[in-house]
Amino acid sequence: MLKGKTDKSRLPSRHVTEGPARAPHRSYYYAMGMTEEEIHQPLIGVATCWNEAAPCNIALNRQAQSVKMGVKSASGTPREFTTITVTDGIAMGHEGMRSSLASREAIADTVELTMRGHCYDALVGLAGCDKSLPGMMMAMVRLNVPSVFLYGGSILPGRLEGKDVTVQDVFEAVGKHQAGNMTTGDLEKLEAVACPSAGACGGQFTANTMACVSEAIGLALMNSSGAPAPYESRDAYGEASGAAVMNLLAKNIRARDVVTLKSLENAARVVACTGGSTNAGLHLPAIAHEAGIDFFLDDVCEVFRDTPYFVDLKPGGQFVAKDLYEVGGVPVVMKELRKAGLLHDDCMTADGTSIGEALDKITREADGRVIYPIETPITQTGGVVGLKGNLAPEGAIVKVAGIEREQQVFTGPARVFECEQDAFEAVQERVYKEGEVLVIRNEGPAGGPGMREMLSTTAALSGQGMGKKVALITDGRFSGATRGFCVGHVGPEAYHCGPIALLQDGDMITIDALKGEINVALSDEELAARKEAWPGPRDTIYGAGALWKFAQLVGETFKGAVTHPGGKGERHEYMDL
Repeated sequence: MLKGKTDKSRLPSRHVTEGPARAPHRSYYYAMGMTEEEIHQPLIGVATCWNEAAPCNIALNRQAQSVKMGVKSASGTPREFTTITVTDGIAMGHEGMRSSLASREAIADTVELTMRGHCYDALVGLAGCDKSLPGMMMAMVRLNVPSVFLYGGSILPGRLEGKDVTVQDVFEAVGKHQAGNMTTGDLEKLEAVACPSAGACGGQFTANTMACVSEAIGLALMNSSGAPAPYESRDAYGEASGAAVMNLLAKNIRARDVVTLKSLENAARVVACTGGSTNAGLHLPAIAHEAGIDFFLDDVCEVFRDTPYFVDLKPGGQFVAKDLYEVGGVPVVMKELRKAGLLHDDCMTADGTSIGEALDKITREADGRVIYPIETPITQTGGVVGLKGNLAPEGAIVKVAGIEREQQVFTGPARVFECEQDAFEAVQERVYKEGEVLVIRNEGPAGGPGMREMLSTTAALSGQGMGKKVALITDGRFSGATRGFCVGHVGPEAYHCGPIALLQDGDMITIDALKGEINVALSDEELAARKEAWPGPRDTIYGAGALWKFAQLVGETFKGAVTHPGGKGERHEYMDL
């Protein structure tokens, strides 16, 4: 934007700043110390998910100040506001986890309402924990305003006895402690050092996966997601993001010019090659939905199927986000994908240029330790695999990064649990056997409600040394930190009488990640008979409130578990009202 008076005749903020009728509105702005010049400049929403719930979000407030400086430097007027976050690490393993996925919708809704209510012209969104990243990106695409996303950065790894440790190690240590393989004193030492700074979980769990997505999809500046939260170098990315949104506003480049089918495919590539979180299979369809694009779990998994896995990150590998950043970050990963013809490099980025133009400026190459050359990947297919079969007609998803090829086929008898808590207690008490397929049902988006993650259960299994000796399937979700042969997002969910609702103890289940199949050894006739005898969905304790409302509205998992008609249902453009 040029210095001087801005022509706001086509900007939303004209409704609250221009003309004699808006004198009352301007009086509010003067009350906050704004100058006449600032009032008549474009108003830029700077949204953060700051709170004191966990380290993931604690640095966002400070980082927002650098974003505001960038907006001001380009003759915009930043207006900071906050929305909620439910932090999965704190919510994990108890009833609070039901709030997690619903919070994604609440974040998108509240950012939308704030932007609409105050007529802001563009959006810079900062987020730190798992659902806040897709929630913020969903709001950008829903509003279709010029938008730049900024990740708050990852946590630094902890150190114990000369080794890096993360919160994943603490979750797994609970299983070791329960199994008698770790003392209480050692557990307390680990918990005290595992999380030494601000920032989101350091492995390629959901937060870092979606942070990589933000760059690959084009909503974030190149390499902006890499630096850990405590690094003051993040301020430069904040300032650049503020200036970038003003450039997009000047050129009328909106979020849906950036988020296209091609850019969604780019994002899925980056998830697969980094061994990212299975939750991307839920969030990418949800972001696409906001743009009116059909990009379902099947489509995500189709991209996963022919994408090599070549970035060695926890939980399947060795390294954390800080290590990836130090060897060049997501841009180097995308350069490798481009070499193999696996990247659409004509997609738009947050700086107003194409991905190809941005990557041409990147001089660094794969280091061979964290980022392998794509010609010699860790494995030839992606770290995340889609599954379908008579047990999951609408699909399911499993992370295979770190699982040997011969262990990617598993057949065993079902041991059925009606909820996560029952399964966790059984694992604690070792009431299960090697070779079984543990089935956790009634944890889907509607049936949970809330589609809980199962990290406490899977981490306890790993801590007992059983992570590769049993398989686990659920209509709920798994944390990005989950290890082992764990299949999530089984659809249709039990609440809607999907086949998972009909399973009984002893039914033989085969999961074949090499073929992408998940089946139970039951005839169609037997499944039909069981469906006829099905007593109906399991009652929940949520008869009112936000979780009840979410359960009434939420759609199928394979479409992203969304709660409104999305871009296809729109009858107007917010920017053009």
